[in-house]
Amino acid sequence: MAWVYLTVAGIFEVVWAFAMKQSDGFTRPGPTAVTIVAMIASFALLALSMKSLPLGTAYTIWTGIGAIGAFLVGIFMLGEQANAMRIVAALLIVSGLILMKLSSPA
Repeated sequence: MAWVYLTVAGIFEVVWAFAMKQSDGFTRPGPTAVTIVAMIASFALLALSMKSLPLGTAYTIWTGIGAIGAFLVGIFMLGEQANAMRIVAALLIVSGLILMKLSSPA
């Protein structure tokens, strides 16, 4: 169950990052509220996952999901650049996440 918590925590991290961008420096109440709620959910689920997963594994996977998710949201929803170097960098992050998962307890 820890891996499910961790995955959902990572998804909430993407949500809060996107909402924070949409909040325009916390000047828009709706996106600001979404940011705060998603942050709390993300941290709470990360904490639950850390009950049974090692700190290094949980934190690395959490930030990796957030980084890749934000990268994809930036490209597909915000029209950010998707050049070869950025894609290779993202693939290296995903490779690291896979290796971290394979080297960690179930």
